[in-house]
Amino acid sequence: MIKIFSCFLCLVILFTIGCASTRTSKKHFIGINEKLISRDYAGTLKQIESAKGKFYTEKERALYYVDAGMLNHYQGNYEESNTLLSKAEKDFDELYTKSLSRAAASMLLNDNILAYSGEDYENIYINVFMALNYIEMDDFDGAFVEIRKINNKLSQLEQKHKKMANSYNKSKDKKKNYETGTNRFHNSVLGRYLSMLIYRAEGKIDDARIDKEKMDIAWQVQSHIYNFSKPDFEKCLSRTEKAKLNVIAFSGRAPDKKANTLYIHTEKNLLLIGTTKEGPKGKQNLESFNPIPWKDMKKGYHFKFQLPVMKTRNSNIGRIELIVDDKLTTDLQQIEDIEKVALETFKIKEPLIYLKTITRTVSKGLFAAKRKQEMEKKINNEILGFAARWATDALVDATENADLRISSFFPAKTLVTELELDPGVYNIKVKYYSKNGSVLFVDDLGQKEITRSGLNLFESFYLN
Repeated sequence: MIKIFSCFLCLVILFTIGCASTRTSKKHFIGINEKLISRDYAGTLKQIESAKGKFYTEKERALYYVDAGMLNHYQGNYEESNTLLSKAEKDFDELYTKSLSRAAASMLLNDNILAYSGEDYENIYINVFMALNYIEMDDFDGAFVEIRKINNKLSQLEQKHKKMANSYNKSKDKKKNYETGTNRFHNSVLGRYLSMLIYRAEGKIDDARIDKEKMDIAWQVQSHIYNFSKPDFEKCLSRTEKAKLNVIAFSGRAPDKKANTLYIHTEKNLLLIGTTKEGPKGKQNLESFNPIPWKDMKKGYHFKFQLPVMKTRNSNIGRIELIVDDKLTTDLQQIEDIEKVALETFKIKEPLIYLKTITRTVSKGLFAAKRKQEMEKKINNEILGFAARWATDALVDATENADLRISSFFPAKTLVTELELDPGVYNIKVKYYSKNGSVLFVDDLGQKEITRSGLNLFESFYLN
């Protein structure tokens, strides 16, 4: 009996180790929401830094750089923010190159085991915030470098995932052809807007006009993303004796990832993928399913797996208002929907994640079924046999957790406004209202000198 207990204990330990190594932990975010609402960015950064090495392990190194880089931006540590965000960008590039070369070999590995190589929207908006950092440091050349990277990444986005699909298709474990979704985001209005403002500040009006035209085009050809009213840019390039004040506000938080649990039921040469619903007498029935032809599959297997799904976070912000010297007011208008871009760009690689996860689940499930049959023949003990079968099934289920890693501090929405003022010093405030009209927060930016020359761009944020 002692031997039986020892074997059972070993199986439990094996189950626990397998579960821990393939599960995304988010314990280090406990209390973060409250800190962000109170704009305690220093406290948030301290909490994130304390998680380095424990929850941000070596394989989450790039994710740490992104989270810490964004928090440093909110704190006004622009140089440190750029240092961290550039490290994240470098890691994303290197990890993509490595994963491309190892794709076929690693197709049956859970993504949680692999180094986090970033979501596409993260890799795009890293450059937006690095550009903003450079603007704050009066380095327009540096800002332009980052803006050009945005355009380059968008132009290569779909091809990047096609290369990964081709690498998966070279795997000996491949059962179906891997194909990507279609990229429907080619032009970031926020990137164009920053470029337009810099060109205007430098007196390069023709270049600024080109950016303005491309912003207008975005509303025409990307209405699935820019499905809100276009801000009025008609006067932004007009000549005037006034000084132009520009305010950009970021609100909410970009999407999180949640796990969607699905089930595989097999028929001859067919997989039925779907959710289950409890029927009469507790019997689990497929509620909805997607059939996938699967060569050499036998009838009667049942497997469980998880997929990561992007989910938007709730925001209570309904309106944002600019107040100048406590008398002149105007509403900010939305210019970019970062959460929508995150959801849209995720769709490009979603088919790859889906098929890779199914392939891995079926392969592991079939192997586990074979091992259980072998154990039943060898183990002549009812208790130990049950323990072995339970541990085998539990280990397969435990190692099929969705990869829920994602950055936590990108905003969800971007709003802007522009006012023409006489040159001078003004008190600038940005007021955030709830959806029912109550004041949530007033961001007092203080006294700002507004000049006719240069760029009078001021930033506000409230991640509620």
